[in-house]
Amino acid sequence: MIPQRFLLLAAASLFLGACSSAEQAVSPTEILRRAPIEMSVQAQGELRAVKATPLTVPGDQWAQRRLVWALPEGSLVKQGEVIARFSAEQGKLELAKAELDLRRNALARAAKESELASGDHRIDVDLAQVATDFGIAQRYSHADLDMFARNQILDAVQDERFLGIKRGTLEWRRGQSSSRGGAELGVLDSQKATYSLAAKTRQQDITALELVAPHDGVLVLTENWSGEKPRVGSSLWAGFEFGSLPDTHDMEVQLQVPQLTAGGLKTGMALSLYPLGHADAAIDSSLSWVASAAQPRNRDNPIKYLAMKAPVTAQAIEKYHLVPGQTMVANLFIERAPSALTVPNIALREENGKTWVNRRNGHGFERREVTLGARGPARSEIRSGLDEGDEVLLGDAAKDGAS
Repeated sequence: MIPQRFLLLAAASLFLGACSSAEQAVSPTEILRRAPIEMSVQAQGELRAVKATPLTVPGDQWAQRRLVWALPEGSLVKQGEVIARFSAEQGKLELAKAELDLRRNALARAAKESELASGDHRIDVDLAQVATDFGIAQRYSHADLDMFARNQILDAVQDERFLGIKRGTLEWRRGQSSSRGGAELGVLDSQKATYSLAAKTRQQDITALELVAPHDGVLVLTENWSGEKPRVGSSLWAGFEFGSLPDTHDMEVQLQVPQLTAGGLKTGMALSLYPLGHADAAIDSSLSWVASAAQPRNRDNPIKYLAMKAPVTAQAIEKYHLVPGQTMVANLFIERAPSALTVPNIALREENGKTWVNRRNGHGFERREVTLGARGPARSEIRSGLDEGDEVLLGDAAKDGAS
């Protein structure tokens, strides 16, 4: 018969074995080893020219256009080559209206000139009549009234003073008519000049319906306020930017890195670039500019991104035949070293401004404060607080009774 104490020892062994197995299952650990590190953050961006010649919709400001044909974005164009063609139905209607206004103005001026001439003729007739009456009045003003019948004199002779006032009034009316008529004709002439300018502008608008390349380059279309690029059938306004012809000898990549992974990125940091889908075409560069604050890319997505730029050399542009608008992938190196001690970020804990890990101490774990170096998206560098060979806890310390 097996002694009772042996049964108790066996049960205790099985219990301890089960606890050890459960601890390993729920509390993964890692033994630290020094090794070469290369911490990086990957991001995508668009290749753009540092300098570009803007291409605007032809025509006068605010003239409406409809795009009827355009070269595809990314097309190589030569100087003088037609990039896009437009139609201007609205411009034709406005030209017809301006020409109609000119005809109406001409008719109004002819009617006003006729009216003024007729008025002047009536005043001239009245002045002639006054002159005749004035002559008669002067003839009888000194005659012997006994030689004529009284009624005959009253019928034939008007008061000399009255005729003088009447003549002055008629002459004033003629002067006023001339001044007022000149002013009214001046208004009509001013309207004519306005209509003529409008007609000339509309005529220029309907003849300026082709967008021509000012120099050689690669066509890049410009997005409008809603993020859409020009397409056939869309309505555009003259003077608005249609696209650009960038200088392909001086380009840079504009990157957008999520704020959560952008910590530690700064100007001068090294990175490696390659066109999307061509990882073998690696290009070395460095960050030339980093935005001071992260911003959301659109109103529908609250996630903030940190904008940054990295130049691309002319040699790389020529070697890999890069063109503006290409999507580029960037690996931004947060830290590269031949030998360093790192821990997974899941092992780090922060409290009251301090960072610590759970380090194995015998059969349990103890808190060990550490000083961090570079922090990557998955691992962080340990500057002090741990040594090679230390075992750190990756799971929940509460389940292991860390002190």
